[in-house]
Amino acid sequence: MISRIWHGWTTPGNAQVYERMLREEIFEGIVNRRIEGFRNIQLLRRELPGEVEFVTIMLFESLDAVREFAGEDYEACVVPPKARAVLSRFDLRSQHYELLVERRA
Repeated sequence: MISRIWHGWTTPGNAQVYERMLREEIFEGIVNRRIEGFRNIQLLRRELPGEVEFVTIMLFESLDAVREFAGEDYEACVVPPKARAVLSRFDLRSQHYELLVERRA
């Protein structure tokens, strides 16, 4: 399994708009692509002084599945123009990690 991790930051005033966009549009669009090997997506949010950080963690079965999502340059970020308009900054590259252990309680 491969975890794809990406960070984006908004102003406090844009945080709710961005979170709603992720939940209602962007994540639904990803799920509706029915990418073979895509398992799930998680959203993390952290309030910071003067900004709000968002982290997405996507889980894929393989790098081939990541490539189907992001393209041949699979580390490149995938940020729709509508999202870019409300982000103050974001990672241009995503990080990918091999998931070695997933232990549940």
